[in-house]
Amino acid sequence: MDNRRLLYAISISLVILVIFQVLGGYFLPKPPPKPIVAHSTVSRTMAPASGAASSGAAPGVPGEATTAAAAAPRLMIDAPAIKGSMSLLGARLDDLVLTNYHQTVSKKSPLVQLLSRPGGKKSYYVQFGWDAAPGSALAVPGPQTLWTSSAGTLSPNHPVTLSWNNGAGVTFELLMTVDTEYMVTVQQRVVNAGKTAVAVFPWSRIRRDYLPTVEGSFTLHKGPIGAFKGTLHEMSYDGVKSGGKHPQVGQAPGTAFQDTNLGGWAGITGKYWLTALIPSQGTEMTGAYRYLERPGDPKQGAWQVDYMTAKAIDAAPGATAGTTLHVFAGAKVLSILNGYEAKYHIPLFERAIDFGWFFFLTKPIFEALDYLASVFGNYGVAIIVFTVMLKLVLFPLVRTSYRSMGRMRAVAPKVAAIRERLKDDTVQQQKEIMALYKSEGVNPAAGCLPMLPQIPIFFSLYKVIFISIGMRHAPFMLWVHDLAAEDPTNVFNLFGLIPYHPSTLSPFLHLGVLPIIMGLTMWGQQKLNPPPPDPTQAKMMQFMPVIFTFMLGRFAAGLVLYYCINNSLTILQQWFIMRGVTRPPRRQVDVKA
Repeated sequence: MDNRRLLYAISISLVILVIFQVLGGYFLPKPPPKPIVAHSTVSRTMAPASGAASSGAAPGVPGEATTAAAAAPRLMIDAPAIKGSMSLLGARLDDLVLTNYHQTVSKKSPLVQLLSRPGGKKSYYVQFGWDAAPGSALAVPGPQTLWTSSAGTLSPNHPVTLSWNNGAGVTFELLMTVDTEYMVTVQQRVVNAGKTAVAVFPWSRIRRDYLPTVEGSFTLHKGPIGAFKGTLHEMSYDGVKSGGKHPQVGQAPGTAFQDTNLGGWAGITGKYWLTALIPSQGTEMTGAYRYLERPGDPKQGAWQVDYMTAKAIDAAPGATAGTTLHVFAGAKVLSILNGYEAKYHIPLFERAIDFGWFFFLTKPIFEALDYLASVFGNYGVAIIVFTVMLKLVLFPLVRTSYRSMGRMRAVAPKVAAIRERLKDDTVQQQKEIMALYKSEGVNPAAGCLPMLPQIPIFFSLYKVIFISIGMRHAPFMLWVHDLAAEDPTNVFNLFGLIPYHPSTLSPFLHLGVLPIIMGLTMWGQQKLNPPPPDPTQAKMMQFMPVIFTFMLGRFAAGLVLYYCINNSLTILQQWFIMRGVTRPPRRQVDVKA
């Protein structure tokens, strides 16, 4: 009776959940849309490690006029992988698109916009500047500084120098180069033609004036990321916001994390894209993650990652001093990240791709899928081939498990008979079942233990398919045009015959062809397994194919394809192995001479 009540409770809960998902959009009030965060103008109050206080002219951008910024002259950027422009007002790299990636699967859709200008809906930019030493009257470039450009376009073969003279014999320069991929190199120089020495603190920052979508953040990291003192540091947007409200002792208001070390790197990452600041690895820098509140509206603000030299850069009269910074703004392609890591000696730069806890497994699988995709020209085929190869490698391991399952299935009728005969005496029932297992040489745990080492492998493969940029907008065949997106077909609108998308009411109402195939293969696999000893557990397990079919209905098609192939191969393996275990032995025929 208790078991029946449990099943009834679970069934009623599932029905209520589905009804709530379907009808909730009609009867429940919709939350108001989140206000768009405009470009906020708050001060960055970071004190250099030497004890000097910030002059206030640096990354705060106080009093910036959006209209003036929009009308300011710009430096065009024209490289094979990135295109855009940089505002000469305030030295902001705030307009950048990725030429190899579109916003949708259609090649006619707009290119991916990585950096955007202040004042828009999604202000996101990189900025460079200097702070003067405390107590110094030295004029440094500010947010309203209009720089002079040596050329109109920055390209791989044509570097550009931005300059500004403070009128007192000191010229500030930004010597900029760009390569054929995603790296912009900036030399921040001070040319001192005056009669007295100057001391300045070069800084740079990445600033995001809006909160991006963080869907999937439980599976991978999105937000501020960096390497400090050889250790990878990741923080969520909420973590930076809450940490900025309660900074550690000695840190400026709004600072969630701050550290000083030689080189390293820091930036803001998404699922596929990364914007990162990479100082010279021999320069002592202070890096930080910050949340900056908008004046008059503490509910809105900006997220910032910044670097400043820990010690002042001194330029004697007639001398030039400066530091070099690299800015990565582009796609997280493993081969490109590895190349930059080797070229510039960037620690842990490849870890910008979130390989997860099983890094030692995830990265080789990642590279294997990339290689197979390059061989076959199709990531879907690469997933199929890799799954087959993985099954062959693990076959000796799972054979023991399946043989144990086969023996369990063979004794299942005897177990059922004991349960029926002793259904009122559970103690004696368990004793006789264990005695039966012992006499038949069956170990109930033997079917599970060999499967444990496979769990990290399959989880790592799931992770790779989820994070791989090569899977984004990668077609497979027939109706699957994007392996990183859900199966576009839907049984609830008769696979497109009805011009309506029920999934707008509830995610449970999206069920494509691939998830249905996956559910059928899971049901077939379950039929080959011995039923659980507990009847209640057996009834609950019957619902698992249905539950997983609906759960995976909104998953990426590449993941569902993997599960379809994996389950199909598992069925073949189980049938082949268990057939040899459960079939009766051959009769021995005596042949008389």
